[in-house]
Amino acid sequence: MNAKKTTPDHSQPAEKRTGMIQSVAIAARFLNVLANAEEPLALGVIARRTDTGASSAHRYLQSLVKEQLAAQDPVSGLYDLGPAALNVGIAALRRIDPVEIAAAHMKSLTGNSAASGGVAIWTERGPTLVRWYRSAFFSVNSVALGDVLPLDNTACGLVFQAFLPAARVDAARQMQPEHFRGAPPHDDVLANIRATGHAEMSNHLLPHVTGQAVPVFDAQQEIACVMTTVANLGQNAGDQKALLQAALAVAQETGGTTPFQGFDAN
Repeated sequence: MNAKKTTPDHSQPAEKRTGMIQSVAIAARFLNVLANAEEPLALGVIARRTDTGASSAHRYLQSLVKEQLAAQDPVSGLYDLGPAALNVGIAALRRIDPVEIAAAHMKSLTGNSAASGGVAIWTERGPTLVRWYRSAFFSVNSVALGDVLPLDNTACGLVFQAFLPAARVDAARQMQPEHFRGAPPHDDVLANIRATGHAEMSNHLLPHVTGQAVPVFDAQQEIACVMTTVANLGQNAGDQKALLQAALAVAQETGGTTPFQGFDAN
């Protein structure tokens, strides 16, 4: 008896066979193109960037316009994001917590490296640790959750100084104990931190220990917190790259990408 020959069932749309609504995925491509554009775009430009034909692009865009996810200028014919898309974006921003996002990345980083680390926020007394994760390979027992870090003698303090108004920094410096205070950094030190998105200090809190720090920005491009690590001096060769990569990952999630434009962690 011959086995019954079977053929693929093409009677069902591809989107049902794959479990994905293809039209939604395509519409998302159009929205991403509009979101990443610096100005309203012409139909032909959008078609090229989404790798679709002009007629298909027109149909999708008109559907998005109807749902107010896109808008078309009646005079120029150019397309841009619509009010419904902006409402979705604003709602998403309200749900973003930069500290929690940074904490998740720091927990992963310290679990896979020879560095302890955490997340600090700015308070009236200066950088204050709100998350701290001890590495299985290296631990600083003198640093704990809730500690206030020195402004001038830590990489974390330098990063905050680079991105906060001088008046706020000076007020916090006056509140810190004298033994905390160091010499305020030179302008070129802070300028370098702004350019690289990274600060490093060695032998500052403890001998033979290196501290590193990177900023975390919110969607308004304002500093929200700082990610910082400590490790044995000379044993942190890969830590800087890992910390910078974590900073980039956090920036992508918080929308605080502007300070990291041109920033290379490779």
